[in-house]
Amino acid sequence: MSTEQILRKPANETFLEEQEVQTENKSSQKVDINILLEKVRAEKKKEKKENLIFLSLISSVILITAFIASF
Repeated sequence: MSTEQILRKPANETFLEEQEVQTENKSSQKVDINILLEKVRAEKKKEKKENLIFLSLISSVILITAFIASF
């Protein structure tokens, strides 16, 4: 992985990838529940952010349309 790609990633993604590599290197196939929970939390946070952006975009379109229609 190039340095540019590493620098563009958020710190928590790099941390999660390092933990995944460490767990893959273990000879036993144990699953760390904390890693799985962190992945779920990060994914939910990302979904909430996307939903908020989408909602604000739709609201902006409605407000602009209402403003234009009022003239």
